[in-house]
Amino acid sequence: MTLPDDPTVAEGRRVLEVEARAVAALAERLDAAFARAVDLLSTVQGKVVVTGMGKSGIIARKIAATMASTGTPAIYLHPAEGLHGDLGVVGRGDLVIALSNSGETSELVSILPSLKRMAVPIIALVGRADSTLGRVASVVLDVSVDQEACPMGLAPTASTTAALALGDAVAVALLVRKGFKEEDFALAHPGGALGKRLLLHVRDAMHTGGDMPKVSPDTPMRAAIMEISRKRLGITTVVDQGGRLLGVISDGDLRRQLESGADFLDTPAAKIMHAEPKTIAPDALAAEAVERMERHSITSLVVVEGGAPVGMVHLHDLLKLGIA
Repeated sequence: MTLPDDPTVAEGRRVLEVEARAVAALAERLDAAFARAVDLLSTVQGKVVVTGMGKSGIIARKIAATMASTGTPAIYLHPAEGLHGDLGVVGRGDLVIALSNSGETSELVSILPSLKRMAVPIIALVGRADSTLGRVASVVLDVSVDQEACPMGLAPTASTTAALALGDAVAVALLVRKGFKEEDFALAHPGGALGKRLLLHVRDAMHTGGDMPKVSPDTPMRAAIMEISRKRLGITTVVDQGGRLLGVISDGDLRRQLESGADFLDTPAAKIMHAEPKTIAPDALAAEAVERMERHSITSLVVVEGGAPVGMVHLHDLLKLGIA
């Protein structure tokens, strides 16, 4: 077990404290420039192009990815590749976010004249406002740090953490400004758990037609049991001649009849059924169905539309689909 005064632990703690101070300092000096940056981003007609070299480029990629997933079309541009044709991805109506701690990164500085000729607004995340990048930017966001966490002051550490944190602050403030909601996030993440929870509806997972258990009110219980067994949903609906739902008979109802010792196999289904079943609409979210089943400690819900059962949804099916 590593002791608290282990020099390796102490060094790790020092790094975290240096980087935490760098981020805290950002919060203290956040000013009107931040609001102007978000204003510019909220009115962009095209896309946001985020660029930076080296470690700043890695942070730039993350900022672009965060914006793209939260409602703002964004891509990463490698400035060196931009010098050799990739600058063509930038068009009028776009906006550029440029990251450079020194503000003098040669590859980045070299593409600035072309950006200015296209009249593309530039938001600079820079450590020196008086640098080349800082002087040509439309808005300057100061990401300078007092010290790097690297003991030699060479490896970008606290400076890249500060840039990452400020990029997140911009992206989140922008999504709030745009009124971006969970449903919007789900549309950009259809394969994820959140996407499934917010996009999958009951009708997408319900059993229908011949797969849905159904008996009439005068069906003998021996036949109703066969219907429950064949359809493998642990339940059957009881419907009238017009197809309207009268009730349900579940595995639990059968167990209770057996425990009572009653001879019920020839009893009509209407005498055994539960007349107030739990139901759900086909357009309800599948996540709502899971919540309802868990709340009532049941595993199936009758899907009802216009008073008639149109399907059956089972908890296990929803869990297999990743709705939890």
